[in-house]
Amino acid sequence: MLKRYLPALLLASSALAAPDAPPLVPIVGEDLHHDLSPPLALMVPLEPGKTEGAEHEPLPLPKARRVASLPGPYRPDVDEEEESFYAPDMLAPMPPPLVSFPGVGSGGAVPPDTNGDVGPNHYVQWVNLSYAVWNKSGALLYGPVSGNTIWQGFGGLCETRNNGDPIVLYDPIANRWMLSQLAFLDPNSYHQCIAVSQSPDPTGAWYRYDFFLSDVRLNDYPKFGVWPDAYYLAINEFNGATRAWAGQGVLAFQRAKMLLGLKAKFIYFSLFAVNPNFGGALPADLDGPRLPPAGAPNPFVEMDDDSFGWTPIDRFSVWNFHVDWVNELNSTFGQSGAPDQVIDIGAAGFPFDSNLCNWGNCVPIPGGRLVDTLSDRLMYRLAYRNDGDHEALAVNHSVDVNSADRAGVRWYELRKTGGGWFIHRAGTHSTDTQHRWMGSTAMDGNGDLAIAYNTASASLNPEIRYAGRLPDDPSGPLSQTEGTLVVGGGTQTGASRWGDYSMLAIDPTDDCTFWYTGEYYTATSGAGWATRIGSFRFPSCVACSQVGTPAFLVSKDPGGTLFAWTPALAGSVHDLVRGDLMALRATSGDFATSTVACGGDDLTGTSLVLGEAAPPIDGGYFYLLRGVSLQCRGTFDDAAGAQLAGRDPGVTGSASSCP
Repeated sequence: MLKRYLPALLLASSALAAPDAPPLVPIVGEDLHHDLSPPLALMVPLEPGKTEGAEHEPLPLPKARRVASLPGPYRPDVDEEEESFYAPDMLAPMPPPLVSFPGVGSGGAVPPDTNGDVGPNHYVQWVNLSYAVWNKSGALLYGPVSGNTIWQGFGGLCETRNNGDPIVLYDPIANRWMLSQLAFLDPNSYHQCIAVSQSPDPTGAWYRYDFFLSDVRLNDYPKFGVWPDAYYLAINEFNGATRAWAGQGVLAFQRAKMLLGLKAKFIYFSLFAVNPNFGGALPADLDGPRLPPAGAPNPFVEMDDDSFGWTPIDRFSVWNFHVDWVNELNSTFGQSGAPDQVIDIGAAGFPFDSNLCNWGNCVPIPGGRLVDTLSDRLMYRLAYRNDGDHEALAVNHSVDVNSADRAGVRWYELRKTGGGWFIHRAGTHSTDTQHRWMGSTAMDGNGDLAIAYNTASASLNPEIRYAGRLPDDPSGPLSQTEGTLVVGGGTQTGASRWGDYSMLAIDPTDDCTFWYTGEYYTATSGAGWATRIGSFRFPSCVACSQVGTPAFLVSKDPGGTLFAWTPALAGSVHDLVRGDLMALRATSGDFATSTVACGGDDLTGTSLVLGEAAPPIDGGYFYLLRGVSLQCRGTFDDAAGAQLAGRDPGVTGSASSCP
């Protein structure tokens, strides 16, 4: 494939849209119906397949010129040339799985649309056509039940249909859960059903919502992201009657109202009139304890290959979704729908070829069948985290690694340090002649990046593996060699669709442990797929709780100085230190050398009186308070709204009596 290298890494969006492009006006709607469910334990479980509406198979993006009857050239693995991918001194083993247990099995629908997320105490998985809840040791607590069990008694299509494309996300800001799936009745009724847990317990009661989105357009392949001001959604739209392409749709749902079970609005933009080639975008989904900068928009990202024919470069398009819930019509998506930024991936040094068998069925599995890779789009999730001095996005997609249709996983870490987004690191994971695809990517609080995915060949049953890299590793091959979550015991004989998506998430309790769920087979069958849930963690990541910043007040007291605080989020005890204000100024804010005394260590209360002598006339004191949880201590000087033990170089060595 011809690659065209342009001298500029960032292209202004004004070059992509006509100067007189009309403003893109949002459509504002509200929920058709909402209520509060009984606790799940009090609801009668519905069996998968016993309700109307079989799962919906996501549709291909037309910008990738698929020729379904003419798969691209395939070279059997024995004929492919072995390539050298690693310098020997780069290799290090991935850690073994911490847990690995079976997830929800097949209900007859193909593909499974496997996804799930982890919270402080639970793992929730939802596949076509059912979901279940486990504790983090793998003990089943609820289910599997039909996906629309949660909408019993709710009424409408959310209750009667079970169309799939499910998403489950843990909301780390609110300590809640969010579930969603399609509900539609062709040719004129297309809904998004969303449920938000009333409490941190996913087996409890849920606030349920039915959002009627269109009487014309199918909201296909919905992908969500959690953000402080909204639950954001990207959809690939198709005409409901003809299944003709209808463009990229993006939405924001009023998260603050939904967390309270109140009537909620949504804001919707269609990009079809802006550029019908836009499609397959993902919204950012928050990981880690630090929130995005105050008021920051949610970034949506789309991958496009120059082989699609409409763009001369391999590119990322980046849109900023600014939502305004006070005046919804002031909300914007990009520059009147054109991207706020275009990143030339080839000019950045990372050209790729996503054309795997004409974007059709391509990966060989035992028995002679070829399965699809969905290489025409980014794979879920677009994992976001705020690391203080920079923001980061991690994502992946499938590529042809040898110009002979061998699938590999292309991963990226994008960063933003105050200006636009740029590619900080990237590479392609393909260590031998086997195929790797259907990946998901995330980063931990230490900056380690991991991907998890399927691996297969004509002689290897599909299995689930994972690999990764450390924060200072260069672009290119992943330095941490593959680990295996589960070995395949069979293969798929009845269909060519595979997975459609999978999900790698980060544990909110330590910001270190990765949790993945994906598809495989325990025995050969037509549609009897299985799923696996498992976790792993890099040894270099310090496993500490996320401790929020306590509110802190200082006042005079007859006994000296009174310090009072509200407890930090997740903080069980607190530490108080005193420092020299003049030394702090002289060192331009070096808390480590300016902190001189421990005022209180592992304080269990919420106040303390210190009877210290007054500072000298030409001096002064400063005081810092930190929360402590499970023997993990936040730094004293983290001003980003949360504290991370062992990851901030600030004051970790100061005031030895306050360790």
